[in-house]
Amino acid sequence: MTTADTSTTAAAAPPAGARMTGRQVAALVVLLASQFMMAADFSVLNVALPEVGVSLGFSTGSLQWITTTFALCAAGCTLVFGRVGDYLGRRRIFTAGMVVLAVSSLVGGIADSAAMLLVARTLQGLATAAVTPAALALLTTAFTEPALRTRALGLNSVMMSSGFSVGAILGGFLTDVFSWRWAFFVNIPVAIAAIVVVPFVVDESRAAQRSRIDLPGALLITLGLFAGIYGVTRVGEEGLDLAAGAALIAAAVLLGVFWAVESRTADALVPVKVLRKPAIAFGNVAALFIFGGETALIFFTGLYVQNVLGLSPLVAGLVLLGIGVGQIIAGIVGPRLLQRVSPRTMLGVSLALQGAFMLPALWATSDSRWLVPLIVTQFVNAFFSMMAALCFMVIATSSVDADEQGMATGLATQSQQVGIAIGIPLLSAAFTTVVGRGTVTTDEELTGIHVAIGVAGVSQFAVGLLLWLVLRRKSGSPQ
Repeated sequence: MTTADTSTTAAAAPPAGARMTGRQVAALVVLLASQFMMAADFSVLNVALPEVGVSLGFSTGSLQWITTTFALCAAGCTLVFGRVGDYLGRRRIFTAGMVVLAVSSLVGGIADSAAMLLVARTLQGLATAAVTPAALALLTTAFTEPALRTRALGLNSVMMSSGFSVGAILGGFLTDVFSWRWAFFVNIPVAIAAIVVVPFVVDESRAAQRSRIDLPGALLITLGLFAGIYGVTRVGEEGLDLAAGAALIAAAVLLGVFWAVESRTADALVPVKVLRKPAIAFGNVAALFIFGGETALIFFTGLYVQNVLGLSPLVAGLVLLGIGVGQIIAGIVGPRLLQRVSPRTMLGVSLALQGAFMLPALWATSDSRWLVPLIVTQFVNAFFSMMAALCFMVIATSSVDADEQGMATGLATQSQQVGIAIGIPLLSAAFTTVVGRGTVTTDEELTGIHVAIGVAGVSQFAVGLLLWLVLRRKSGSPQ
């Protein structure tokens, strides 16, 4: 497959008449459908967790492992699978991941025990780690013309970001109308369709020069992320106890050793020279706040609607439509805007505004009339969240050459997955610091929600402002 120099700025003006071919459109549809499904898969069970617990005998304290098990595997293994795709073929890894997804969804749908469900969620997390960076790398190598690539990445960002919120809506609908088991079964036909169609519309893509796989680096980064995500999740659930502290210390040591090993390895999983690029480094840090904050906002909005206002899970899902619509509009408008404004400049501005439009939720009360202003402000928040996500993805994939696209997309996707995995636990820790861990009143829960959303909004605004100050002087190119 022919590739072009991916260092070309995505903000360049498109040549006259640049259009997608019919085959590119077909490839785009298949790859974006898979990205949407993988993102939705993370959240589709969130609304159904109480019913799953009753059906399979999960205790209240162990319910969070349905989500955490998925997140550990999805975030911990993404970079490794992205790099393996560079070597073995991205289409091959994509297809293998889809096969695992179909099988694991069947296992989850028929699960008759807690252990069986956790095995299914583990396999789903691994499938996500394989499919997501492979699909993104196939997109960036299929669309080599800058304007078309930016358009494809914009649509991809829509699918990835809106998939999480739509997953919550879908989970509420399926649980209310059918059964929580359909949250698993719904994946199977989409996975089978992708397996059948992809070979006909997507060319195989791999690095031109193949080198050995960096097994020490892969092991260190995977174990380090596992330990870190577990530690953060433990803090959110139980506070900073011995287990959480040990996990966080282990994560710091493992990631430190990973950096040292990668600095001395010829065929590094992630070359340190790439991590030292300001656009790559700051972009991936921004991703933690972009996706972590938005994930937490969705989670705490669900708590507000159900626990404070006393409305149903389905209504809670419908409230999130404002977020989905804001993301879709930004995904359509964003690529055109980035033909005129540097992604470096827009990244910081968008992240700051994403945080700013979280803060009106601090005035929400137990009066249901607050739903209207909440939906409006979350719509604007979601618009800038998507703009920030698109800028981050353009920067991340335009700063390396074609042979490293799997590594770049794996790193970018991993940052996104880590942000999603740690956002809720970190802000849950802020929530429980205020309200405690026992039974709380509605007013106390509302106070805790205010604190959690306030921490998210202020931190996003501050980091966005810092990014704008640091990156604006180099706004001529996303490199």
